[in-house]
Amino acid sequence: MLHRQSSEQPAAVVAAPTRAGRFLATLHAYFMLTKPRVIELLLITTVPPMILAAGGWPSTALIGAVLVGGAAAAGGANTINCWIERDRDHLMRRTHLRPLPNGDLSANGALIFGIGLNVFAFAWLSWSANLLAASLAIGATLFYVFVYTIWLKPRSTQNIVIGGAAGAVPVLVGWAAVTGSLAAPAWVLFALIFVWTPPHFWALSVRYRDDYAAAGIPMLPVVKGIDYAATQIVIYAFVVLGVSLVLPFVADVGALYVVVAIAGGLGFIWKAIALKRDPDPVRAIKVFTYSNVYLASLFVAVAVDVLIRAA
Repeated sequence: MLHRQSSEQPAAVVAAPTRAGRFLATLHAYFMLTKPRVIELLLITTVPPMILAAGGWPSTALIGAVLVGGAAAAGGANTINCWIERDRDHLMRRTHLRPLPNGDLSANGALIFGIGLNVFAFAWLSWSANLLAASLAIGATLFYVFVYTIWLKPRSTQNIVIGGAAGAVPVLVGWAAVTGSLAAPAWVLFALIFVWTPPHFWALSVRYRDDYAAAGIPMLPVVKGIDYAATQIVIYAFVVLGVSLVLPFVADVGALYVVVAIAGGLGFIWKAIALKRDPDPVRAIKVFTYSNVYLASLFVAVAVDVLIRAA
């Protein structure tokens, strides 16, 4: 007697993760808590001020030490930010798969990890650089956590305007690590990042306006509307260009920096005006992406300009 073969296939057997696999997954989750893409930009703004402060290439060992300490401090600050915002992150499509809202890690473990990174950063920078650099790095974490994340972000449309100061501190850390003090060029670069941060972040919040609204975060496009936010982005783009052109008056940078500053700044303004004319989410994310490239290019120009002139 012939039997017809069943069309049903046996259910696939999913192998349980190995101990090594679980360990690597946990390690990756902790790594993602630090927001590595944010750290990349912070580190890019640390090394050129060190080169500018030294008038050439400083000690490679010092650069490496400051990068390690800066990454630890920034990663710790971002981790604590994720711990504080885990419930809000759960409500946003952009962030609901982060390790804490996704249940990959315990909240207590994340908090201990974030604090531990900052303890290490302070001790490491105090030993490998100096106390001023270490204090600035930890000061940035405290400002980011308590002033921006806890106080401003859930309460004010000006959250990123004031809170953005934390992201500008790596410039000061780099300068202080080389000189043991602070000077006008460091403060100009600090001001540059400070005024760059609002239009950069407002462009992102235009793209994810609905997410921020769902989480109850009063970002400018949520409270004032996209058109108003686009207008502010244009205004700040002009301010960014103006601040960038102050540096040649207080630091030894030459034509390369000036050309990049003018060309990049005008490009930022052009992108911002295009967003104002057509404030759609796709164009907003293009402004956000361009702002990253612009800032990185500007700081690379600082380093290259100094190294060429020192050669």
